[in-house]
Amino acid sequence: MEQKKIIIFGVSQLASLAHFYFKYDSPHAVVAFTVDKDYIQADTFEGLPVVPFEDIEKLYSTEEYYMFLPISFKQMSHLRREKYEAAKAKGYKCVSYVSSKATTWPDLNIGENCFIFEDNTIQPYVKIGNNCVLWSGNHIGHHTEIKDHVFLTSHVVISGCCVVEENSFFGVNSTVRDETIIGKETLVGMGAIITKDTPEGSIWIGAKSTQRESKSNQIDSISHKTNG
Repeated sequence: MEQKKIIIFGVSQLASLAHFYFKYDSPHAVVAFTVDKDYIQADTFEGLPVVPFEDIEKLYSTEEYYMFLPISFKQMSHLRREKYEAAKAKGYKCVSYVSSKATTWPDLNIGENCFIFEDNTIQPYVKIGNNCVLWSGNHIGHHTEIKDHVFLTSHVVISGCCVVEENSFFGVNSTVRDETIIGKETLVGMGAIITKDTPEGSIWIGAKSTQRESKSNQIDSISHKTNG
């Protein structure tokens, strides 16, 4: 695989983790970090320069450098989506990271700016869109499609032949039965068991899969509470 020079967005713990994984489990080289200029508190992070995102393309050519944006699930991943789209608008291509300790098959169908940690099992014919995060230890069943900007925490089971729509979130140990459609911006809480299609913006809490009346895009703090 060709080595790419990468700029990581952020100076958070997730950015530090991304730097670690690229350093020890990737042919690519991280060369800098970037954040919005109002959030720069130091000139370096992990021993590398931190530069303003507003000026990044003036310092690092979009033809030569790639971007990786490991941003959290806050606001149902809309913040990560916003920054990903801003990087694309500047002309950057984004790399994805797939752990060498994940179980995958040849011709993995995966988009840009995905962060797939160790011990994920991704079965044949799975499709994963752009800007998704799969934390460690998940199972993604065959012929399932995960669309853009989705966040899975850990030990999530998505059974075979499912469709997960954009900006959905899954808490630890949640489960989705086979041939289920997860509606856009669905929040599946820790330990929830989903046995039927979910409406857009719905919230599911607990093992009985009780739907709450609130819309997921109206709630930020609940995703922290359901993340374990």
